[in-house]
Amino acid sequence: MSDYPPQLGAIPHTSELQVPTLGSSFDRQETTPTTGATNVNGSTTTNDTKSTLANARDTVTASMIFEGAQQAATAISNHPITQNVQETINNGQFLSNNHIAPVTEVAKDQAAKTSVEFDNLKNSRKVPNATTATDQPLTHYHSFFYTLLSWENPRATAIAFALSVTTIFAFRYVPALRWTFKSLYLVLGTVALVEGVTKLIFGAGVAQSMRPKRYVTISRDTLEASLEDIEQLVNFFVIEFQRILYAENVLHTSLAFLLSFISYYLIKFVPTWGLLLIGTSLLFSVPLIYITNQEAVDHYLASANNVVSAQAQQLRDIASQQTSQATETFKAYAGDYTAKAQGLVGSKRSPSPQANFKSQDFPVAPKQDPVIIDAKASRPIAA
Repeated sequence: MSDYPPQLGAIPHTSELQVPTLGSSFDRQETTPTTGATNVNGSTTTNDTKSTLANARDTVTASMIFEGAQQAATAISNHPITQNVQETINNGQFLSNNHIAPVTEVAKDQAAKTSVEFDNLKNSRKVPNATTATDQPLTHYHSFFYTLLSWENPRATAIAFALSVTTIFAFRYVPALRWTFKSLYLVLGTVALVEGVTKLIFGAGVAQSMRPKRYVTISRDTLEASLEDIEQLVNFFVIEFQRILYAENVLHTSLAFLLSFISYYLIKFVPTWGLLLIGTSLLFSVPLIYITNQEAVDHYLASANNVVSAQAQQLRDIASQQTSQATETFKAYAGDYTAKAQGLVGSKRSPSPQANFKSQDFPVAPKQDPVIIDAKASRPIAA
């Protein structure tokens, strides 16, 4: 055994199996035989053989992995689901309502339906025939919000709900006011700088050349229509608050009480935007849940109403019995105390003498007119 350390041979460009290895180049076609390293005494070591076997093993392993991956990719590409997806992408079609329809046609159809639903929602702003308990007419926003929240136009209602939630999150996480001022100072600063430079160089400003001949104004009709719409919206909230406050509908007043009570405790833990998000979600989801399960909800509400009515009638009967018993007891006590009071008063008062008078004790009333005697004439004068 030699005292010198073994020497590594050159990395082969090809293996004995004629498979390219890590040491091979792409443009090399011929294999180069390797020469083993010799020691000082001229004897050949076994390092070349071990290196060749290791390279062959790695090459076979890599080849097996490559072949397995290639087979898996082939199987995936030939799978029916993959073929359907590929055909969908190539043909621009997808499965909708159990029939094949082009994407563009379905998109146009959905856009047309959404537009129609928004038109229906806009046209629903009419003053309803119903009135308040004080015979006051309602606003057209009563019809509008009823149509919106009743999901008669599901696409329009869903879009309104999504926009409301997005607006709440935008005001929570987007510094809109800061960005507004930033946009203002950037636009105004740019306009001022460009206008000054162009006037200094060319003698005429860019903004001056882009200035319209007449500034945009808001017409009186538009302002009056907007003010009338705002008036109707404000009156909607004012009327509904009074109807709840004066218990025009006891169920609505009870629900308002419950929501106020829960909000009073939630506000200690939930921020304002969270309460708005919860309120908006309930406002849009509760009517949908009721419409979807209307029969079951009505059944349970009727059962609850019957139970409450029975309990109320029982309480009224008990109250009536207790009231009648209390009235009779009060009358009995009142009669006893009245008799006792009269006895005490009569015992203290002296008895009055009984006068027994007869008709003969009084003179008889005259039946003829009296005769007046004139003293001077000494003759009677009839009265």
